[in-house]
Amino acid sequence: MCGSTYSRSTTLSAHLIMKIAFNSITPALIAQRKSVHELCRQFGRSPSNGNLKRLKALFSECGEAVFIEAGFHTDYANNIYLGDRVYININCTMLDAPTITEAPYAISIGNDCLIGPNVQLLAVSHDMQPELRQTTKQNYADAITLHNNVWLGAGVIVLGGVTVGENSVIGAGSVVTKNVEANSFYAGNPAIKVRPL
Repeated sequence: MCGSTYSRSTTLSAHLIMKIAFNSITPALIAQRKSVHELCRQFGRSPSNGNLKRLKALFSECGEAVFIEAGFHTDYANNIYLGDRVYININCTMLDAPTITEAPYAISIGNDCLIGPNVQLLAVSHDMQPELRQTTKQNYADAITLHNNVWLGAGVIVLGGVTVGENSVIGAGSVVTKNVEANSFYAGNPAIKVRPL
């Protein structure tokens, strides 16, 4: 629920969860995505306080003083956690999974995080094997966790299964494929540690 204060310390602990398979083409999930996409489009056309409030209400949890710029896109939203004072710049995409009981959140963003323009958090993937992609059409959720006070520069892409440690910074245009240590600056494709902070 948006406006709730984050108090569960276990939520942002390192995820020990493997990829979880789900079928995104069930009638219920198609309907949910259509509804969420429409709300995202409304917010993009008119980023008013009313539309922002409706958008925030979709999240599983949403902290105090969260601000989201226009162009935000997500598929389900009810498996996303946002801490207090999170700032999400323009054209952010959070490719999330529907609520799955085994996973606390598909995407979890701690307090005081800054999400730059055109950032993509991609917590859903598909089979690597061509024959499996062709026959099963399976999706796989793999959690993304940003601990407190993380800054993702413009155009950063974070893949599923990644945890970014507290106070770390990811340079603009980086692709984050592996966990990021706390108090560190990472950059590149794939992102590597440049120096401690």
